[in-house]
Amino acid sequence: MIVLSFNECINKHDVEGLSNLMTKNHIFIDRNGTIHQSREFMMKAWEHFFQMFPLYKNIFDRIESRDNCVVITGHAYWSEEQPHDAVIWIATVIDDLVSEWRIYDDSPANRTEFNVL
Repeated sequence: MIVLSFNECINKHDVEGLSNLMTKNHIFIDRNGTIHQSREFMMKAWEHFFQMFPLYKNIFDRIESRDNCVVITGHAYWSEEQPHDAVIWIATVIDDLVSEWRIYDDSPANRTEFNVL
């Protein structure tokens, strides 16, 4: 599954690998709803992010595919001081590439909105 490969690249801090798995017009939306667009922009953004957070990785607990949308629950690991940050990721896949990667807090409201058990 492309989303697992995408996350593996995040966990390895492999910007080139991420680039190969993104659509050219890839969109990343952070928890605040800020939209970052284009594969080229996101390559630079991921490089900067990995420099700022060298221990960062995503741990998936549950993955559910819904047509071209993948809903993932799990947690982000930032550091020993913040080892568990509950997250819901929503990925949109088009032509076997990630066209959108969106992050939400794992809250009761978001679980209801995305029908996550």
